[in-house]
Amino acid sequence: MSLLDSAMSALGGGSDSTQSSLLGEAVNFVQNQPGGLSGLVQQLQSQGLGDVVQSWISNGANQPITADQIQQLLGSDTVQQIAGKIGIDPNTVASGLSQALPELVNQLTPNGEVPADGNLLSDGLNMLKGKLFS
Repeated sequence: MSLLDSAMSALGGGSDSTQSSLLGEAVNFVQNQPGGLSGLVQQLQSQGLGDVVQSWISNGANQPITADQIQQLLGSDTVQQIAGKIGIDPNTVASGLSQALPELVNQLTPNGEVPADGNLLSDGLNMLKGKLFS
């Protein structure tokens, strides 16, 4: 299963357009973190979610993140902006990202660790962007 397929299946229900938009926003969120994927991992660890994010990186089952934790991570203003951009309810955005982000991080760390050089992140994000926005 491809990175895109895995992340899309994690989103479950909803229209393909909404799923693609939420996945695109998850990709943008990871990409725009200072330090990329490593920066996201550090941010989650600093918010007390180290065990959660480590489960996404490791080869075991992903621990969940709640919509409320996504709201705290991104901030209400950011969630509102994403909701306005996509045209859906902010709660749906937070819920969708809580499903997409663990799978996205999981797929970007197939060897159970964050890539040191960031090439995997770049390659994965470029592949996703090509499929989502072509």
